[in-house]
Amino acid sequence: MPITEDLLADWTALLHRCGTTADPEPYGRELLRRWAEPQRRYHTTDHLHAVLRHMDALAGHAADPDAVRLAAWFHDAVYRPDRSENEERSAALAVRALTTAGLPAARVAEVERLVLLTVTHDPAPGDRDGEVLCDADLAVLGGAPEAYTAYAAAVREEYSFVPEPDFRAGRAAVLRQLLALPALYRTPAARARFDAAARANLTAELEGLTRINS
Repeated sequence: MPITEDLLADWTALLHRCGTTADPEPYGRELLRRWAEPQRRYHTTDHLHAVLRHMDALAGHAADPDAVRLAAWFHDAVYRPDRSENEERSAALAVRALTTAGLPAARVAEVERLVLLTVTHDPAPGDRDGEVLCDADLAVLGGAPEAYTAYAAAVREEYSFVPEPDFRAGRAAVLRQLLALPALYRTPAARARFDAAARANLTAELEGLTRINS
C-alpha cells in the first residue's frame, strides 16, 4: 500500500477509535496535503510515517496512546521554515479540527498540550504521553550515521533561504540545546535504542559546525 494510503487508513481508524462524529477521510487527506507541501524537505509525510511507527513501538509506555498518535499527526501540520510559531499554529489547528470532529474536550486539550511540548522536547518527569511523543519525534537523531547525515542535509535544504553563517550559528544552538537536555530520550526502550547513537551524531555535527566556524 502506498505510504499516503497507509497513513490515511491509520488516520481513519484512529478517529473512529476516538469517537469522531464526522467522516475522518476528507480531513485526513487535508492533513496529508499539508505534510506534502513543497517547502518541506525533512518535515514530510515520510517523517510523519516514521514518527507514527516509532510511536507504535513505544505505545505501551503511554497513558493515552491515541492522544499521542493524534498529536503526532498535528505536531508539524503547520510548517513554514521562515516562521517561529509553527508549533503554536499546529496546536491551534489540532484544536479546531478535533473539536469539529466531535472528540471530547479533554482529549483535544491533551493533544494541544502535546503538540506544544514539541517546542522544547522536554516533558516533565512522569509525563508518559509527552515522553513517548518526544522520543518518537527525536528518534531520527539516533539513526545510522549516513541516515543522520541525510536528515541534517534535508534540514539545511528547508532553511536554504538562510545565509550559511547564520544557519551554522542557529543550528549549533539547537544541537547544544538538545545535548543539554537532562535526557535525550525518556522512555526506557528509546533510551536503550537511540541515546548513544544520537549523542554521537549530534556531537559530530556540532564539531563539524565548530570547525567550519573556527
